[in-house]
Amino acid sequence: MKAFLDLVRWKNLVIVILTMTLMRYAIIAPLLDKINVVLASGIGLEEPMKLQMPWYDFAILVLATVLITAGGYVINDYFDIKTDLINRGEVLVGTKIPRRKAILWHSILNVAGITAGFYVSWKAGYLWLGTLFLLVSGLLYFYSASYKRQFLIGNLIVAILTAMVPMLVVIYEWPAIYKYYQLHAEVTPKFDLIIYWVGGFALFAFLTTLTREIIKDIEDFEGDMAYGRNTVPVIIGVNSARIVAISLVLITALLLYLVWYFFINDWITFIYLTIFVVFPLIFVIYKLTRDTDKRQMHGASNLMKIVMLTGILYSVIVKIILSLNLFNQ
Repeated sequence: MKAFLDLVRWKNLVIVILTMTLMRYAIIAPLLDKINVVLASGIGLEEPMKLQMPWYDFAILVLATVLITAGGYVINDYFDIKTDLINRGEVLVGTKIPRRKAILWHSILNVAGITAGFYVSWKAGYLWLGTLFLLVSGLLYFYSASYKRQFLIGNLIVAILTAMVPMLVVIYEWPAIYKYYQLHAEVTPKFDLIIYWVGGFALFAFLTTLTREIIKDIEDFEGDMAYGRNTVPVIIGVNSARIVAISLVLITALLLYLVWYFFINDWITFIYLTIFVVFPLIFVIYKLTRDTDKRQMHGASNLMKIVMLTGILYSVIVKIILSLNLFNQ
């Protein structure tokens, strides 16, 4: 069981669950509570909007996302046996888990994930949305088999798919909310604010994931070079790849402060972002500029994971500042 949990990166799957849950209950729900509508069947009094997607349908959406993600991790390890032996000195597939069993698990996870995706899409009233899970499943397969060996393409695919995790919550929550209030409210409200907030988290996920993927490529330079993979450090050199990673870190920090200054402008956010997001990013830059061995690059990669986690947990702060009305939407 431990080998299987390690194979599917259970810690990363927990982050997926946490991200989607916080997007719904710490971002979307509190924002809806700030939007008042007059129901046509009421007596003219305003009342706050509420989530309309049933919690069990949301749970199936999360399950579908987790299953597809887990399947992606399995096939990634299946195709990475040779390079992982060089880069990490050990592998799961082919040792603790037979290759045939790994392929079987990949198939089971993807079939279950796609089925759950089509079901929740049907419940949302847009069955065609289920093709999104089918496409992502195929994309993760071809990423592991081919795209990750190509210059920058693999990095961008992983970053885009990571950014999709918070956006999936909006994509599937919006139809239920819109249909209900279009039918029952005197005036259909706008949902731009929700899209902006969740989109901000998605952009943060994209930038931090892209940065971490490049750092991981620097860490795995030896194995990628040996097997002819055209990763960023292999093509442009390790030092140039470090500059790219540092530039992405600086862009991320700058965007955080610009968003805070122009749209949020409260001290709780400023303090949280500075201590729990920007300071670790500064330390990532320090490690990228001073450390050269693989172990230290692994440390920089883990720091980026911490930054990604603290960025997600900022949604809890959002819920607090929305509840206390500490900024104007």
